[in-house]
Amino acid sequence: MQLFYKANFEEDAVLDEIDSKHCIRVLRKKEGDEVMVTDGIGNLFTCQIADANQKKTKLDILATQREFEKPKRHIKVVIAPTKNIDRMEYFVEKSVEIGISEISFILTKNSERKHLKLDRLNRIAVSAMKQSLKAYLPKLSDLVTIKEYLGQTETAKQKFVAHLNEKSTDLTTNDIGDSVCIMVGPEGDFDPSEIAMAEAAGFEMVSMGYSRLRTETAGLVAVTLLNMI
Repeated sequence: MQLFYKANFEEDAVLDEIDSKHCIRVLRKKEGDEVMVTDGIGNLFTCQIADANQKKTKLDILATQREFEKPKRHIKVVIAPTKNIDRMEYFVEKSVEIGISEISFILTKNSERKHLKLDRLNRIAVSAMKQSLKAYLPKLSDLVTIKEYLGQTETAKQKFVAHLNEKSTDLTTNDIGDSVCIMVGPEGDFDPSEIAMAEAAGFEMVSMGYSRLRTETAGLVAVTLLNMI
């Protein structure tokens, strides 16, 4: 199945220029052919091509599946971007493929990257959603300081911070509910003052084994475990 994406698709059943060109020129679809489209909020549309225009392909909606393969839990990762942006782009791509609902980016005392191109990361998330045939596009939130993030209201029912010390429990031994958030630090780890702030905000410390993991690896391990538990 080839999946296309268009926000607010039910209001305007037209593919944008990039997807139109891919659909008509690359895949050689023509009028009358069926294609699948998602709006990124759980709806999967079976459509028929009404106008095979390479710049603006118009579609007729034949059928709609609501909450297509809805995730069993809302998984949010709060992560400090890596100095090498390729590693963070890899994390976004693979976490979407595995299954994630939200990604928030934080600036910590030991962070080496202080700027992000959120538009590019969103494009990577859209591409990963289509490639992995998902109907939910994760929400990506722009970079804020850890203090600003912890000052906001976190709606997740369970809140964890990935940090190994004597207080940490194994993530896999926790009884995980339907809404969970896990915070992952930078390459130089969290500063002790940041761990104290996270604890004061209701975050529990968890470990994901005893290996020292890169930031993006720790994020992906967390997403994988939270999908499997």
